[in-house]
Amino acid sequence: MMVQSQTGRVATMCGIGVTVMVMAAGCSAGAADTSSSAAGSSAPTSSAASAAAASSAATPAPIPSPTTNVALTQPTGCSNSGGPGGFPGGGSAPTPTYANVAYANVSPSETLDLFVPPGEGPFPLIIRIHGGAFKVGDKAMDEADAQTLMDAGFALASINYRLSCEALFPAAPQDVLASVRFLRANAAQYNVDPTKFATWGESAGANLAAMAGVAGGRQSFLDDPALGNAGVSSAVQAVVGWYGPYDFLTMDSEFAVATPATCSSVDQHDPAVSPESAYVGAPIQEVPELANAASPGSTWPYVVPGVTYPPFSLAAGTGDCLIPNAQSSKFNALLQSVGATSSFTLLDGATHGDQRFNQELTAPTLEFLKTSLGA
Repeated sequence: MMVQSQTGRVATMCGIGVTVMVMAAGCSAGAADTSSSAAGSSAPTSSAASAAAASSAATPAPIPSPTTNVALTQPTGCSNSGGPGGFPGGGSAPTPTYANVAYANVSPSETLDLFVPPGEGPFPLIIRIHGGAFKVGDKAMDEADAQTLMDAGFALASINYRLSCEALFPAAPQDVLASVRFLRANAAQYNVDPTKFATWGESAGANLAAMAGVAGGRQSFLDDPALGNAGVSSAVQAVVGWYGPYDFLTMDSEFAVATPATCSSVDQHDPAVSPESAYVGAPIQEVPELANAASPGSTWPYVVPGVTYPPFSLAAGTGDCLIPNAQSSKFNALLQSVGATSSFTLLDGATHGDQRFNQELTAPTLEFLKTSLGA
């Protein structure tokens, strides 16, 4: 069954006030030249400037930076970045039109693969953001369906970003917004339409895709000028999120209220060893400001009245033992409460990372994107 609903003294670290003396890996230690793109890229084009102006017709309220007095546990390095498989889209992929393109130069992780269809263009662009609990994964995980997306008339950018084993939040969403700015600044070179960008993610990637939707184009600590293309808009025009964590602090209580009958056990998110705690550097309940700032569907002022948001398409399964499906339904309701266009699809019996999402939702998702982007 598929159910759908429409309608102390504080120092600065990566945009967050924290009482720690060691900077998280991957953070910029000082000002950088923000007038240029990442290495090897061109300056922002006139079409990119037009897109930025169109996306910022009304200036929304700035998003504040979180603070904490808790000493954060710094990452010690990544021993395994993960790889293809474990999420929808596993399998062989076509050869990228452009491979391992650096969209920023703070970390070697900041690369993307770009698949551009043949033809005149410019093409609407889907930016895919892989899952992996914020700590593992690779852009190759989302490339098996590149041909399907190109056949439907879309270009695809599949991105890597700094994982929690390399850098704490907000490095990951800062990388996502940096990739949006880079691709918009170089839209003419890559034959993509700078006015038609969508983010699409699963699991942790859905959190990051949603962050681009609620924070992109707004003044916030998530747009890091040190990552390049500071004068280019990071706004996106549509968001797709499958089984994502959108409000870290409520996940365990949601599972306590409604544990799926098919789950012998469910993931716990409050402990220090949880992916979300590792992502922010402390047990999430001990750093509520950080946890909320890392959650697009929380009480942090991401989703507020008076801001124009892109349309969202959310989905989850009733058999998910890792992330409560209430995360998606509540985020959908929050978006609708401020007048945003959002839909939620609940797949009966579907588990986390279930292939049914690709099998049953790819076609309607592409229709959503064509409608939302005017493609």
